[in-house]
Amino acid sequence: MDLSELMWKRKSIRNFRNEDVPDDLILELIDAARSAPSAGNCQPWHFYVIRNENVKKQLYESAYRQSFLLSAPVLLVVCAVLSRTSGRYGDRGVNLYCIQDTAAAVQNLLLRATSLGLGTCWVGAFDENAARNALNLDKDKRPVAIIPVGYPATDPAKTSRRPVGEIATFIR
Repeated sequence: MDLSELMWKRKSIRNFRNEDVPDDLILELIDAARSAPSAGNCQPWHFYVIRNENVKKQLYESAYRQSFLLSAPVLLVVCAVLSRTSGRYGDRGVNLYCIQDTAAAVQNLLLRATSLGLGTCWVGAFDENAARNALNLDKDKRPVAIIPVGYPATDPAKTSRRPVGEIATFIR
């Protein structure tokens, strides 16, 4: 499958089969994520692989009880490591670059998961402090995304997208 086809195939999965995802596939997702570009090549990301049911429940609570988080065999929490950009870029590194960089890593991860037949959903709706507490994070790590990973139980329809003419402006 070429990249364009893969991008259009990717969708948010919120219903997972009761089937484990092997660690070697999770490592492939993280490997794809780390290939993302980053400001100054700072690579300000850290990935938590959560299989512990107690921690998953705490993350579910932090994410406003989005029930599909509990049905996924694995939760990945992607964090921005603030110190990796702050030294070089100051406040802009902390408030923008590390967020952009982790977002690029997440997109790579989602695409790789799709190519492996795995389902994911980018969850950004969560209480950051509650997620931080669930993982015992220090202040240098900021949780940016919670990503449930598993084998899809259903194949939902792809949501519509705005037409290019509505979202692009050419300035010549």
